[in-house]
Amino acid sequence: MARILIVDDSLFIRTKIGEVVKNAGYEVIGFGSNGQEAIELYDQLNPDLMLLDITMPLKDGLTALKEIKQMHQNAKIIMISAMTHDHIVNEAVQYGALDFIEKPVHDLQIINALERIFSLQD
Repeated sequence: MARILIVDDSLFIRTKIGEVVKNAGYEVIGFGSNGQEAIELYDQLNPDLMLLDITMPLKDGLTALKEIKQMHQNAKIIMISAMTHDHIVNEAVQYGALDFIEKPVHDLQIINALERIFSLQD
């Protein structure tokens, strides 16, 4: 069972994504609420995949993504954001994001993204 870390500054979004991930058969191993926590939790928990929001306090998701990928080259990270401007999506991909989910998130978007990532491993 894949171990998933969820980081979003909205408790509502974290909870919703957590429920979708659990119902899809994955294990949620932790939640964070800002980019700094994302980095610290990734180091502590070593998840199989992280779902990471972009717009957050203390440190934004793109900065966290960049720092995590520098320390953990094989980190699997899916970005989540309402900001879907091409340059932001391109920057996320350039920094190493494997996928991008647009807010508002829909259950099927999350499930499909997880299945795409984990089917690549098989």
